[in-house]
Amino acid sequence: MQETAIMIRQDAERPAEFVEALAKGIAILESFDASHPEMTLSEVAKRIGLSPAAARRSLLTLQALGYVNQTGKRFHLRPKVMTLGSAFYFSARIEEVLQPGLRELVEKFGDASSAGTLDGEDVIYVAHVSVQRARRAAAVMGARYPAFATSLGRVLLAGLSDEALERYLKKVRLRALTSRTITDTEALKREILVVRENGYATTVDQLDYGITALAVPIRDVQGRTIAALNTSGYTGIVTPETLVAERLPALRQAASHIAHAITRYPVLQSIIGT
Repeated sequence: MQETAIMIRQDAERPAEFVEALAKGIAILESFDASHPEMTLSEVAKRIGLSPAAARRSLLTLQALGYVNQTGKRFHLRPKVMTLGSAFYFSARIEEVLQPGLRELVEKFGDASSAGTLDGEDVIYVAHVSVQRARRAAAVMGARYPAFATSLGRVLLAGLSDEALERYLKKVRLRALTSRTITDTEALKREILVVRENGYATTVDQLDYGITALAVPIRDVQGRTIAALNTSGYTGIVTPETLVAERLPALRQAASHIAHAITRYPVLQSIIGT
């Protein structure tokens, strides 16, 4: 799976009130993932681009606050860090607004359904429902994956302006996550333009083997894409063609219902749309 360094924002992107110490602490929390469940001080420092001394101060602060613990020379997250995610879950009304639509899709078709938003070059899953038990890339809430390799991500990229899309294509580092992952920038651009024209994206084994998915945009009242919704199944059992034929109308209807529900909560629209 992908290797993503968690780097602190560059000076050109920082507002005048930017708090360096806070940024370091958050970067350290984000540096732990499935591929890096525990790390030494030097590993943490290298992963986020800090000096060992700076990383040590932040780690000890996070340890004192209960977010990080240390076993021998290795640091790991503590359960308290989950309160940060649960705060978003409840304040954004995920259970009330997003989950019901996903559950209906899974009840109707089986398999799995997810909703996500764009964050830089990645898509972040903000809701997920599944009856699948496969050993493959997990689409749990809070999971982050490269946008170019997911159906959700391609829908979100298709919703960008031409200028924003060009900036993304110039910056992104395409890498093979499977033998079928698109790694050519021009080929990816053509795919995204097709998604923009069709209003949906399909992917087969782009992020991980065994995942065939279909995604559509969730749009605000101005028609801007603020999130994406997908349905997915096992490669070999479902095909892109069957997903489009059998699930696209229901998926679009669910996205429309979610978009309508979001309009009742301006704060939620702001949270998801940023």
